[in-house]
Amino acid sequence: MTRLVDLSVVTRHTPSEATPVTVELLDHRTGATVLGLAPEDFPDGMAISNETVTLTTHTGTHMDAPLHYGPFSGGSPAKSIDQVPLEWCLGPGVRLDVRHVPPGEGITVAHLRTALREAGHELGPGDIVLLWTAADELWGSAEYLTKYPGLTGEGTAFLVEAGVRVIGIDAWGLDRPMQSMIEDYRRTGDQGALWPAHVYGRTREYLQLEKLAGLAALPAATGFTVVCFPVAVAGAGAGWTRVVALVEEPEGPAEEDPVAGR
Repeated sequence: MTRLVDLSVVTRHTPSEATPVTVELLDHRTGATVLGLAPEDFPDGMAISNETVTLTTHTGTHMDAPLHYGPFSGGSPAKSIDQVPLEWCLGPGVRLDVRHVPPGEGITVAHLRTALREAGHELGPGDIVLLWTAADELWGSAEYLTKYPGLTGEGTAFLVEAGVRVIGIDAWGLDRPMQSMIEDYRRTGDQGALWPAHVYGRTREYLQLEKLAGLAALPAATGFTVVCFPVAVAGAGAGWTRVVALVEEPEGPAEEDPVAGR
């Protein structure tokens, strides 16, 4: 039996989003007038509704395409979200427990190696890695924007060079919080402090899943499949994504046929 585990947040206006989300509702009665009819012309005095939503492609659970990181990746034009191969968006999931990494700090290669060892897993081509920080517990609050660790550039290279095409995180972004990176840059003048995980995508193409949720609901670090098909927004660097884990569970014992048992 396959159990579906939703790993996505609900797209809505919330202090956890850096940009606003607006939803303009065309209700069931008003919808009739848009069609040049009256509500009474429809069964139950109601037509059909519609919504106009204004948001960024990075709102809610979403996938970042290589184009988001820069115009080129590995010397070739970077793929937009509508050019992402669908084959990359379905694969064996690997949940890496990095909950012990403090907010604002970097998730290093050493952290990843330890998490892989604890998971009893060796990375392979097509693995979809999900970084479990537990930052999703802050979803709905402004703290969600600033209290989480982020993947280092070296950590990103480690995963991608092992064959990983998709890296996800249950936090606002894959890199460290913006303020942490900007403070480091202003203190040191080192450009490498700014969005190193994203910038690595200019060297080798890969995809990010940001604002995941519910990784604690997965029964184990491995043994599940991740499905993460993005909305194909033409020419965009990201697209909204409903991320779901498929967990295979054993069937319960078959009920005895009362007739056959006689």
